[in-house]
Amino acid sequence: MTKSNAGGKLYYSISEVSRITGLEAYVLRYWEKEFDILRPKKNRGGNRTYTQKDIDIINRINYLRKKEKLTIDGTRKKLRMKKMSEAKTSATSSARTRTLIGQIRKDIEDLIEDFS
Repeated sequence: MTKSNAGGKLYYSISEVSRITGLEAYVLRYWEKEFDILRPKKNRGGNRTYTQKDIDIINRINYLRKKEKLTIDGTRKKLRMKKMSEAKTSATSSARTRTLIGQIRKDIEDLIEDFS
């Protein structure tokens, strides 16, 4: 279990995420406006509820901003490139899966024909 998920919670408040990431709440709210990928849900009371995935995104943004010294725009572009790369990998994997399923289907049809 990662340090940020040590409590095993499903949802975190903005103050908890602030403590976990070491970022001020106003920075988190600002990043929501700047990065489409960061969209925490809001509860009935209108309070933000962050998931572990949101925290991972925040940590990635923070790393790009602080360690790689990227601007907001540079960080946005880097995140888009990563997302496109993941989508391409996913599409390739999906195509391989469809091919495999097609082959299995053909093998089953051949077996049924052989035993008919």
